[in-house]
Amino acid sequence: MTRMQATMKASAAAPGTCGELCQGLVEGVVCMVTCPIDMYSVATVELFPSDGEVSGPADSPKARRAVQATLDYLQEDALAASLSLDSSLPRGKGMASSTADVAAAIVATASALGRELAPEQIAEIALGVEPSDGIMFPGIALVDHRAGRVARTLGPPPPMRILVLDFGGALDTVEFNRVDRKEILKRTESDTARAVCLIEEGIKCRDIARIGRGATLSAIANQQVLFKPGLEAALELSQSVGALGMNVAHSGTVIGILLPDDGSIAGQAASLAWERLHGLESVRCQRVVGGGVTVSRLSRC
Repeated sequence: MTRMQATMKASAAAPGTCGELCQGLVEGVVCMVTCPIDMYSVATVELFPSDGEVSGPADSPKARRAVQATLDYLQEDALAASLSLDSSLPRGKGMASSTADVAAAIVATASALGRELAPEQIAEIALGVEPSDGIMFPGIALVDHRAGRVARTLGPPPPMRILVLDFGGALDTVEFNRVDRKEILKRTESDTARAVCLIEEGIKCRDIARIGRGATLSAIANQQVLFKPGLEAALELSQSVGALGMNVAHSGTVIGILLPDDGSIAGQAASLAWERLHGLESVRCQRVVGGGVTVSRLSRC
């Protein structure tokens, strides 16, 4: 075990998501295809060369546990830590807010120690805290978000925008994942396989329309798992504005409209969403980005 001679401090940023491009059974394993967007959680961790506990925001126990889990993983458990979080991600919506907090906290902790972690290691630590989105993997990734048996980067996303529609409400992802829905998921397994194939081909060929078709197929299939009353109207809207397709938070509340990387189309779609979609509480226009956690600041005090 190494011994710190001074206080170290580091910050790291992890992207959130607009749900997933796809989720369901893939060869018998529940997997997701990630949909990272340009909204982030930034974690700052300061480590002290003395025994003590992890302190941090009272409403972020998972991120605090992630800091401690990282210290244990790196065999630096005799250190005290202070965690702070700055996030633009709403909670309980299926936008990977807690995963972004956890992943950013893990990387900030490791960076404060002068250590680098591979995405697979970040995922391993994160999955010890809770089922996690795959936003720690670069690009768009196919991941088993519960046990970590599957983790494959499909490639970087082509330029796309996404209209994030929030119809209100919240979902406890931990409670949702405790329910065994495998029999329902078996009924949609063929749709999931087709959706993954379309999305993977679309990423490889930089064909955003094909990605949209795959995401839409998965969004519609997921109505059997977690019904969204606003999906049909949002699908009609997406078709009327020439969108690429739809995606959803398969274990959350938000719905996404996938769009070309064109500000005028996105602006028109946002205006029409407010006019046509009953019960809409917020609209965000974001870009789809590649996953991965970035170290933003590192200092020795």
